[in-house]
Amino acid sequence: MFKRLMAAGLLFGMAATAPPAHAANCGLRETVVDRLQSKYSEALTASGLQGSQAVQTMVEVWASERTGTFTVILTNPQGISCVVAVGTDFFKHEVQEVPEGVKS
Repeated sequence: MFKRLMAAGLLFGMAATAPPAHAANCGLRETVVDRLQSKYSEALTASGLQGSQAVQTMVEVWASERTGTFTVILTNPQGISCVVAVGTDFFKHEVQEVPEGVKS
């Protein structure tokens, strides 16, 4: 019983003192963008704002049709970007316009 308590205490203590996992995925926007362009040949594909009027975060999708990779980053007003998703097999969907008078 004592061994189990010690192991559990040690495990939770290590978890509590570990650095946050998201810290390794964040940096200055210029640095993140430079890496996406130079290392992965990605270019800005889409972007938009999310959040309230008081605090808005920019959401960006960077992708490379040549390599098939994509990255989604969030950038706060202070210029810190965090990678929130990465993947492969990127492809674009062509937007089809709906003719006027046709219900979508």
